[in-house]
Amino acid sequence: MRVLGIETSCDETGVAVYDTKQGIIGQNIYSQVDLHAKYGGVVPELASRDHIQKTLPLIHQTIADSELKIEEIDGIAYTAGPGLTPALMVGATLGRALAWSLDVPAISVHHMEAHLLATLLAPSKPQLPFIALLVSGGHTMLVKVGDFGDYEILGESLDDAAGEAFDKTAKLLGLGYPGGPEIAQLAEKGTPDVFTFPRPMTDRPGLDFSFSGLKTAVQTAVNAVDELDVQTRADIALALEDAIVSTLFIKCRRALETHGIYQLVLAGGVAANQSLRERMIRLDATVHYPPISLCTDNGAMIAYAGHERLRRGLSTGLAVDCRARWSIEEIE
Repeated sequence: MRVLGIETSCDETGVAVYDTKQGIIGQNIYSQVDLHAKYGGVVPELASRDHIQKTLPLIHQTIADSELKIEEIDGIAYTAGPGLTPALMVGATLGRALAWSLDVPAISVHHMEAHLLATLLAPSKPQLPFIALLVSGGHTMLVKVGDFGDYEILGESLDDAAGEAFDKTAKLLGLGYPGGPEIAQLAEKGTPDVFTFPRPMTDRPGLDFSFSGLKTAVQTAVNAVDELDVQTRADIALALEDAIVSTLFIKCRRALETHGIYQLVLAGGVAANQSLRERMIRLDATVHYPPISLCTDNGAMIAYAGHERLRRGLSTGLAVDCRARWSIEEIE
């Protein structure tokens, strides 16, 4: 069985084909980073228009790369949410129309479930049950995974996600977008302990997160220095990265110990952060990551999630379904 996956939830157009026997046999990603960089964040209307231009050519390219004919595709999976509605609509309408024209099932995919399942595309796969840390520009949450479709949110961000904290700090420091890679690169030149930022909500029970206060802490530090030179920026970047990584580490350790589960999955764009990966090694648990190329939004995770749903007999009706907000606990 071969499933075509289409990802258009935000600022990356991703298309891939997953084959039951061979795995991912074709994949292409087009990033809109350059398009949105001058605005310091994603502009939904520009994102959707760019998806309109790029998605169909990427589908043709990916089918060709897979050495298939479009008629050999057995199902079309597309991201139905959560995400930016105008962007989601591009992939959903195109995916649904393509499925109808080929007379094959259409499968709507939850974006965060796809991130979670992307780890199963790595050579080393987690055992069930496991705890997942889904951490990206739009989400930070801890999820208990009992089985496919059995998801319980243990904690989530009450305001900004970790990725947003990186982006906002990068903007304060005059860095580019997206902020995560920029901060991580600059932090390599930083001096430890010059600045110290709080580890929010680690001094109280529970597994929820809050990262909005970190922007205020960084702003206060920036205002207090006489000159925001390159070294000072690097020192602040290092302190911020350490605060976020430490917070995620503490919450993950607490989740593992509370639930007696010692299998941890890291997924989402921030899971590519090298400092986070190195810190998580200290946990008394087996830690699994997707390949770096599958941490950010991509079509491969959508194709795989769609394949897993289709082989369980799950597909979508004729209606185009998109949800800007969609809890992972609401997945059918």
